Amino acid sequence: MYKKLMVTLDGSELSESILPYARLLARRLDLPVDLLRVVEREVIDVAVNPKRSYSHVDAEQDLRAASTHYLEGIAQSFANARKVNCVTFVGDPTEVIIEKAEEQDGTLIAMATHGRSGTQRWYLGSVADKVLHASKSPMLLVKGKENSGPHDQEATINKVLVPLDGSPLAEQALPHATTVARALDAEIDLLRVYSLVSNVAFGEGYMPNFEQITESVREEARVYLKTKAGELTKEEVKHGDGIIKEGDAAAKIIDLAQETPNSLLAMCSHGRSGISRWVLGGTADRVIRYSGDPVLVVRAAE
Repeated sequence: MYKKLMVTLDGSELSESILPYARLLARRLDLPVDLLRVVEREVIDVAVNPKRSYSHVDAEQDLRAASTHYLEGIAQSFANARKVNCVTFVGDPTEVIIEKAEEQDGTLIAMATHGRSGTQRWYLGSVADKVLHASKSPMLLVKGKENSGPHDQEATINKVLVPLDGSPLAEQALPHATTVARALDAEIDLLRVYSLVSNVAFGEGYMPNFEQITESVREEARVYLKTKAGELTKEEVKHGDGIIKEGDAAAKIIDLAQETPNSLLAMCSHGRSGISRWVLGGTADRVIRYSGDPVLVVRAAE
């Protein structure tokens, strides 16, 4: 499924928050790694100094060299990876990341949702956000954290949480979750979140039996999750019995991930169930923005 791991960095501690997870997946999935850094032309312009006869060519050459030196230092921490390439480009980070990822099918983009390097800023709402919305490639996203210490270790993932809304689109995350869980010897937990409409005005003399409705919805969720769990059994992947929650989908997903140590969320960027929609800007987007846990995002095909 995955043929290459592309790790995007901007030189900041925040962007390096992705590295422990990148090392883990590179080793356990046996993937070659591209460490990629993009130098923005605006940064080159700032470095130019005509008074010292320091031209654009000089600035670009020095910044490329500094970037390569930085990436080569990071590459040493990927000692267990199959192969590590250090690549530096000049241009728009969003365009370069998407273009390079789409050059090879099966590229998994790995990046932090927030990072700074001088005047550069990669945060959800900027580079990471644009790549997330525009790229067709799967992405591993981790919220960058300041003052969190060195990122020279390897992460641990024991549980892969897969939120499902009952739609075939949302289920497209399952093959990715299965691949990762099998490689990590992790357990998959399937999650179904439902909510009941309670602010509707009903006709006089009629009041629905909410208890009966709730039990019917929960039973439907139980049957659905049991069916999906059966498919995982056939795939010989460890899994739980399924988790059913009532309430706001994004909030329940985030809460469950926080309550589950060493967990990874795997979900599609688009899914539908009835009139509800999981789209970027909806449930998936909210989970990515506010979850402190790593999220594997799969672009669902219609």
